Amino acid sequence: MNELLHFVDQAFTNLLGPQWGPPAFATAWALTKVVIVVVPLLTFVLYFQLVERWVIGWIQVRRGPNRVTFFGIKWLGGFGQPVADAVKLLLKEQIVPTGASKALFLLAPAISVAPAMAVWSVVPFMPGWVIADADAGLLVILAMTSMGVYGIILAGWASNSKYAFLGAMRSAAQVVSYEIAMGFALVGGLMAAQSMNLSTVVARQDGPYGMFSWFLVPLLPLFVVHFIAGVAETNRHPFDVAEGESEIVAGPLVEYSGMTWSLFFLAEYANMLLVATVSSILFLGGWLSPFPKSIPILGAPGIWWILIKMMSIMMIFVWIRASFPRYRYDQLMRLGWKVFIPLTIVWIVVIGVMMMDPVNSIPPFSWWFGKNHVG
Repeated sequence: MNELLHFVDQAFTNLLGPQWGPPAFATAWALTKVVIVVVPLLTFVLYFQLVERWVIGWIQVRRGPNRVTFFGIKWLGGFGQPVADAVKLLLKEQIVPTGASKALFLLAPAISVAPAMAVWSVVPFMPGWVIADADAGLLVILAMTSMGVYGIILAGWASNSKYAFLGAMRSAAQVVSYEIAMGFALVGGLMAAQSMNLSTVVARQDGPYGMFSWFLVPLLPLFVVHFIAGVAETNRHPFDVAEGESEIVAGPLVEYSGMTWSLFFLAEYANMLLVATVSSILFLGGWLSPFPKSIPILGAPGIWWILIKMMSIMMIFVWIRASFPRYRYDQLMRLGWKVFIPLTIVWIVVIGVMMMDPVNSIPPFSWWFGKNHVG
């Protein structure tokens, strides 16, 4: 791969000269990496909602989408549904309510989806497989994910509708509340890894004991809090009280239709996948194998391990949606403020104790926090 990149770099230099060749190559390579990440991400969002509908149909003993196909091929029944939905949204009329702030009304979806896509620039999938291997990658994720709430607030306020505004306020309060708990859970992972670089976080979990070297074991409460806070922050069931169709008519999105609505939809699923990816990297060893390295083939790291972990967590999102009733709003807020935040603070103190001398030299604490740690 490095030889190929060097060859292309030389080709750019020969074609454009030493002054313009290297910058042109750097720009082209950056755009290529963006395409390599964004295209699979958009394809995933397009087709995961089909998988979600199939799985929920199976759980509820019914058939999911099974009619729309490609070129009349019967065994592809259902695979054309996402494409049909996308075409429908593209062709739907974009309606801006009378009295709405048109500029902010149209800006809100972009504010929601832009951070959800930009944050993937610091997410590694393998050593070196990252657009920007930022030393403060974890901080970038926190900053980017916290910006999405501005899109929700603007969507509710700019719609000039009390229904939308009330939904936006509820949704913003929910996101901010669980953002704190999620941030504390990430702080625990940061303490354990002693780095904010996501590639280094995975390297710190690279031990001889397979999955027992992952931070999942010492940080289990923080993993649970991070995942549940991620469910709440993405407004997924059972925490979707801000857009419960039976209550307040889709919350801050009540006035949106067509592609403006689909941008919020895209942001939700991209953030779901981000929660699954960050959980995989921070607590589940990223691309590391769950088997010890001493086992041939199965013990080797690879991108397939992180993809399996991501999809497993995404399936838990679907399972929760199909299985649990919706929370009351007061229950939701109490869980965030009175349970998760105190729990994460207490466990951060516990992590600090586990990292201190001489505790960090005693097995099993030495597996994760020892001075001579393999990672």
